[in-house]
Parts: sequence; structure tokens; C-alpha cells
Amino acid sequence: METTVEVLFKPEILSDFIGKFTLSSDFKKLGDFENYVYEVYRGGEPLILRVTHSSHRKEEDIISELDWMNYLNKHGVECPIAYKSSRSLLVESLAAEDGSEFYACLYSKVPGHAVKVRSEEFNEHLFRAWGKAIGKMHALTKEYQPGNKVVRRPSWHEEELLEIEKYDSNETVIQNTKQLLAELHSLPCNQDNFGLLHTDLHTGNFFFDGEIVHVFDFDDCAYHWFASDIAIPLYYSLLYGWPDSEVAEKEQFSSAFLKHFLEGYQQHNDVPKNLMEHIPLFFRLRDVTIYSVLLKKIPPEKRNERLQKMIEEIRTRILLNKPIVELS
Repeated sequence: METTVEVLFKPEILSDFIGKFTLSSDFKKLGDFENYVYEVYRGGEPLILRVTHSSHRKEEDIISELDWMNYLNKHGVECPIAYKSSRSLLVESLAAEDGSEFYACLYSKVPGHAVKVRSEEFNEHLFRAWGKAIGKMHALTKEYQPGNKVVRRPSWHEEELLEIEKYDSNETVIQNTKQLLAELHSLPCNQDNFGLLHTDLHTGNFFFDGEIVHVFDFDDCAYHWFASDIAIPLYYSLLYGWPDSEVAEKEQFSSAFLKHFLEGYQQHNDVPKNLMEHIPLFFRLRDVTIYSVLLKKIPPEKRNERLQKMIEEIRTRILLNKPIVELS
């Protein structure tokens, strides 16, 4: 979390939200990268409380995120359900001392456990379940309409992190990014290849119970191409599993991953047209956003050697217009 937000997030703000959602005073902090995330309790049941600063999301965007998540839950997707506060609000707000605001929402905790890349459970059985979960979400999102007075979630190109010139002044980095965005804007959009998606379903955003992938963290949901939602699981598997130097290993893994992932995906949805042609574009797009967010969120003095190497590899790929892996 940025220092400017940390100094504003006083203990009494969290206490106020805990009271408004009628939670016990016990809590466990789970994360603080883009949101403050806590495991909280009501009647002994573990729940998830998320606190967001207004510099990251507008209140109306959080409401629309929860509207879509509840729609998916209602129609059989294994994901959280959002709960209302004691004042019957999905999102509670509280002003910080500088006039900005913090927003809180509460939702169920999904079952299962995290799976690490290249662990024993990171295998074709998981890949099929992963694809099945995303395929089901894609099939359902085709019929989704925002609820009454719910605003539309942002589209992919509204992402502030795509303004890479805020984080890197290199002219080649900037121009290559602009050319990539222009190419993406030229892609066709229709109900069978574009819609409201999770956009960030890597291993850090789901639990696995041995059979089913349970999806969470819909904070980045946006209107995007289905091909991007398929590219992202493979992108992060490669990012966390293999350095750029292991070219053959990455290519071999990618082929096997997509085979099993798409087997699961097709149980609920048809594979988008020109998928293999478009995936490399979305690999490159994710390079841009993750490069920007790492530079934005983590100052140089807090980057360890592994993270610094990752940042350098991503920057090199952007400079060369090169995807994280070449697909055969």
C-alpha cells in the first residue's frame, strides 16, 4: 500500500467498519497491496472484510463489482456472496482526515486452499478445473445486466496503469505500449468474445478443494476479451514458475497447460475465435500493467533481488515487443 494511504488508515476506521457490519472484534490481516483485506468473524463464522481507499476505487465501482459477483454466485459459480451492513448497505464509507474516503465491503470466505505454482497439486487436474471455472463465468456473463442504479464496470482501456509514461520515461517503452493498445482497439468485440470478466484469475485469487476452483478477489473485474481471461492464468504460471532463460521449458509447459485448461473451459463455453493469435497480445498487455503496478506500489529500497529481476525481465519484454512465451 502507498505510504500516503497508510498514514490515513487509522485503527478507528477499521473499528468503525467492524461495528457497522456487526462483527466480533477479532480479526486477522490477510493483505494490503491494493486493498486492506481481513479475515473477520460473526458468530464464529470466518468472513472477509475488504477496505478500499478512494484513490483506488470509487464507491460506485465497488457496488458494481459486488453486483456482478452476487449474480455469478446466484447462478452457480463457486465464488463469495457479498453481505449487507446493519444499515442494509453493500458498501460502507468513512471519511479520512484529509477528506478522502475509505470503503468497506463484507463477503463470505470460500472453502479450499491456495495452490502454489509448480507444487504437487499444480497439475492437469487443477488446470481443467481452472478452465472450467472461467468457462462457466464467461457463459454466464453473456447474459449479465447490471442491477437497478448499478453503474457499468470500467472497460479494459480505462485502466490507469496503462499510462506507462507515469512510471517509465523511456520513449521505446512508451511507444511500444501505445502501439500495442492501438492493435488491441482494432480487435472485434461481440457477445461471444467480450464481456465483464474477472481479468485476474491467477493462483493468488482462488482456492482449490481438490475438485473445484473457488474464485475470489473481483476487484479488477472489467469489460475485456475472453482471450485475456484465458491468457492470464498461463501468464502468471510462467511468471512465477520459470525465468525467461528457460525458453524450452516454458514452451513445453504452455502447450500442456492450454490443452488441459481448454478441456475444462469447453465444458461450459466455446473457445473464442483466433484465441492462439490473440493470447500473445494479452501477455504483452499484462506485462505493461504489472510493470506499472510494481513500480507504483513498491519503492526501489523495498524490492528484493527476485522482484528486481522480475521487473527487469518484464521491461526487457516491453522494449522488445516480446510476449512471455512464444506459443506453437
